Amino acid sequence: MLKYFNKSFVTNFFLILSIFCLDRFSKIYVISFNEKNYGSDLYNSKFLNINLIWNEGIAFGLFSFSDKFFYHILTFLIGLVILIILIMLKKSEGLKKYSLLMILGGALGNFYDRIFFEAVPDFIDFHVENFHWFIFNVSDIFISLGVILMIILEIISNKKESLNEKN
Repeated sequence: MLKYFNKSFVTNFFLILSIFCLDRFSKIYVISFNEKNYGSDLYNSKFLNINLIWNEGIAFGLFSFSDKFFYHILTFLIGLVILIILIMLKKSEGLKKYSLLMILGGALGNFYDRIFFEAVPDFIDFHVENFHWFIFNVSDIFISLGVILMIILEIISNKKESLNEKN
């Protein structure tokens, strides 16, 4: 049993826990501010607004369902994806492992909300004049960074493979 609690496990667990806690604290702060101030915006500026919305879909509000049956199916599928990421983590190393850890930490943060609130609180709203990007949260930032890092790593790996094939 102790062989699983090595330095790598502790580092990985701490990274996931840090992402999860940062996400929880930010959401708790925004939700409590929203409740105390009866839904007023937390912050407004020329390019950034902080205001709470409840997302019942997946990333960036896509596939929102008013039917709870589809919502629960979607939540179950997200749980399966989290299990797949755990399996992938066992087989990965280096930067790929850290990209999966970021994705997992963010996914667990949003999954927690889906289970306990039946929606994910999103509150970061970047905009330029009337064009608004999708509203997101801290978990979404880490999921996006992890996916971007994985894409970059895959591109670099494919370039190395094609160079080796030419030689």
